[in-house]
Amino acid sequence: MKLLEGKSALITGASKGIGRAIALAYAEHGANVAFTYLSSVEKGEALTAELEAKGVKAKGFRSDASDFAAAEQLIADVVAEFGRLDVLINNAGITQDNLLMRMNEEMWDRVINVNLKSVFNTVKAANRTFMKQRGGSIINLSSVVGIKGNAGQANYAASKAGIIGFTKSVALELGSRGIRSNAIAPGFIETEMTDQLDEKMVQTWRDAIPLKRGGTPEDVANLAVFLGSDMSSYISGQTLQVDGGMLT
Repeated sequence: MKLLEGKSALITGASKGIGRAIALAYAEHGANVAFTYLSSVEKGEALTAELEAKGVKAKGFRSDASDFAAAEQLIADVVAEFGRLDVLINNAGITQDNLLMRMNEEMWDRVINVNLKSVFNTVKAANRTFMKQRGGSIINLSSVVGIKGNAGQANYAASKAGIIGFTKSVALELGSRGIRSNAIAPGFIETEMTDQLDEKMVQTWRDAIPLKRGGTPEDVANLAVFLGSDMSSYISGQTLQVDGGMLT
């Protein structure tokens, strides 16, 4: 059963990791997929080919979501290319971890701009399209760190907590127009980045999770499919954790 047949989605930061898994899952469920990447043209082209091989329309856009004007142009280009926009998934994000005493202003500003301001930029830009259609699903990627905080990640935690507050506010403002807004808060998800970490440290983290394993990008993608589909038509303003019970 394809849950997203006929829908068009935009996923930011989709060239790898969770964003890539979401893009592939959306294509599997019949959605036409637009996505952004910033650095790797080769990865963007490879993902486009993978998505098109699943029988859907796909296009990658090289765009910096932290740039307001670029976000406005991105939404205009996506709507022109695909004819409509049904699901907006804000996944683009970075980390620049350090203890507060060693964190400088540039590290703070960069993480806030890429992780939080980018969400404002794309939602603001897509708002007119969603209101005209009287419908749409906004899915913002937060983190369990935005709920519980984490030493050495004050900038990242603040950006992800801000996403939760923004998500709830948008749900309240736009709900009367049939527009839904939800956040996903992943826990410890095993990606290319975690592959570089010490295995003993990773195993210690796994042991502390009730399900005794790290999550996969596909675990997050499955929830994103549900939230983008009509099966979640009465769910809005929520932050849904994908963390194996970590914050239970």
